[in-house]
Amino acid sequence: MLTSLAMLAFLAFTLVGLVVDDRTSLGIPIWLKPMKFAISIAIYTATLAWLISLLRKGKRTAFWLGTVAALAMLIEMVIIGGQAARGVRSHFNNTTDLNAMLFSIMGATIVVAWIVTLWVAVLLLIQRISDRPASLAIRFGVVIALAGMAVGFIMVVPTRSQLASDSDYQGAHAVGLEDGGAGLPIVNWSSEAGDLRIGHFVGMHALQALPLLALALTLASRRFTRLRDEATRTRLIAVAGVAYAGLVVLVTWQALRGQSIVAPDALTLAALGLLALVAVAGSAWSLLRGKEVAA
Repeated sequence: MLTSLAMLAFLAFTLVGLVVDDRTSLGIPIWLKPMKFAISIAIYTATLAWLISLLRKGKRTAFWLGTVAALAMLIEMVIIGGQAARGVRSHFNNTTDLNAMLFSIMGATIVVAWIVTLWVAVLLLIQRISDRPASLAIRFGVVIALAGMAVGFIMVVPTRSQLASDSDYQGAHAVGLEDGGAGLPIVNWSSEAGDLRIGHFVGMHALQALPLLALALTLASRRFTRLRDEATRTRLIAVAGVAYAGLVVLVTWQALRGQSIVAPDALTLAALGLLALVAVAGSAWSLLRGKEVAA
């Protein structure tokens, strides 16, 4: 939680940087990436603290694991912010020995965060949480988040053009074009090529989206009698978890084909339609099979 608060403070600093510093990297403001990472790390560390608080067994171990993850995230943020202040790219940058070393350290911090999240996930999977819909949402969320984080490992693999030209930049988030170019507002996901950051982002935030859905269903059960049935809410969470996992696979597959998120072809649209049909049919089945429970 201290790391999360520190990220919020650093977020304010990056917002000032966006206003007073007109430098750019790959055509975007130099402080935009630190801003996005500050938000992401603040959410990740706060969520990790919440997950650890749910544990009854292994809590001490999880506490130290969380501390290690928090320190790793602090180190990554220091590097990202420091490289921005220097006016150079933080990711995929091997232009000097210093830049290569810093990027390697950043890679190590992500591996640490992934291992910690996996460890906490295992602890959660083997323990019983009394609220079944929330329990299932947390388990789906953690597993999908691990998959989303793993998409980041694909980005560090050198592209064919980088290998052919012996480039000083090794790895990329764009597929089909070089990093940079036109992108969506704020997130800057490529509007011209595939972008692996989309699957990375969508997958990671299953950790928040699915538990929030479970909470929303619980709140809605006060008004809708059919949702008062815990089994119905559990089935709805199962459908949402499968659909969310399918969405992560879909946007990652789309990116790997070099296709922009804003220019889906017929195959992508067909897959999206099928996914939506499964989600709607599954939700309808869950509700129809459920029973009304009196207040």
